[in-house]
Amino acid sequence: MHKVNVLIVSFFLFAIMQGCSKKTVPSNTPAPAASTAVVSDTLVVVRKSDSLVAVKPVIKRKPKAAIPNVIVVNDKFASKSVDGRYYYDLEGHRYWRSKKDGKYYLFNKSMLTDDAFKKP
Repeated sequence: MHKVNVLIVSFFLFAIMQGCSKKTVPSNTPAPAASTAVVSDTLVVVRKSDSLVAVKPVIKRKPKAAIPNVIVVNDKFASKSVDGRYYYDLEGHRYWRSKKDGKYYLFNKSMLTDDAFKKP
């Protein structure tokens, strides 16, 4: 009984090792004389007479959207902080209300010393 189990386990291990082995071996022969192109998902390989040239495709990136520095928001849509100042969150950026003109400005370090943005 135990010999049969050992034979079955060894057969499965042998089959797994054979199944995972490399199936093809690349050849060292030069490419054909005429140039050919092979297109895959990420690369375009151009075969010339004596060498292989890999050309990566150009990926165009979308430009980032411009973030406005000043916005105008009705105060009833803005949120009120614990210290009584109004703020408005837009696309992950926080805007604070100025006491001088009532507009909302994108946060920057100069607001910490500006009187228009100080706590009441």
